[in-house]
Amino acid sequence: MPFSQIAIGRPEEATHPSALKAALAEFICTLIFVFAGQGSGMAYNKLTSDGAATPAGLIAAALAHGFALFVAVSVGANISGGHVNPAVTFGAFVGGNITLLRGILYWIAQLLGSTVACLLLRFSTGGLETGTFGLSGVSAWEALVLEIVMTFGLVYTVYATAVDPKKGSLGTIAPIAIGFIVGANILVGGPFSGASMNPAVSFGPALVSWSWTHQWIYWLGPLIGGGLAGIVYEFFFISHSHEQLPTTDY
Repeated sequence: MPFSQIAIGRPEEATHPSALKAALAEFICTLIFVFAGQGSGMAYNKLTSDGAATPAGLIAAALAHGFALFVAVSVGANISGGHVNPAVTFGAFVGGNITLLRGILYWIAQLLGSTVACLLLRFSTGGLETGTFGLSGVSAWEALVLEIVMTFGLVYTVYATAVDPKKGSLGTIAPIAIGFIVGANILVGGPFSGASMNPAVSFGPALVSWSWTHQWIYWLGPLIGGGLAGIVYEFFFISHSHEQLPTTDY
């Protein structure tokens, strides 16, 4: 059972050099991702004078986030695993592939990375507002389901291409596969919930703009979806006779 592999971790892990390096990598990777993704939305709003959203803008957002996540995962893969997302970290934790203490370090780093990215964007664009996530034409519960399903697909992709010990050469395309699924999900969920799939991506703009409307959706949905994906993939598709993966293997 996946739950039997869950580990809290040793207290000294919180200050171990390898764990701190991994957390720093998560901070930098998340900063890169949010700066490019959030920045693309701000640039679009400036070019259109805050006009109405268009299909072209949706495609641009999907491409920007997909490309940026591909890069962010790639540059962090050999150090921290390139999670760049608290939901991915949570999915790895419930599957027994990362300890709780290291996961908390990752969460702190990811939230800080997103916040710093938004602060840098606001400073370097003359004080433009960072875009926060919101609902359009759907209820809170409908948006919650959207975020659960989209994040399930994302974390399931992470498991299949990066965590699974049988992945073989498939692991070389893991970053691009992860970027593709995020871009595709933005095309689906963007017009309704904003397609966050990532609590850090939602947290940074909300903190900098101090706008917390429906913020709970962008935490609860991704964490449920990521956790379910970790449990499902670990339980049904990974042999439980294998040794636990080192943290930096995914």
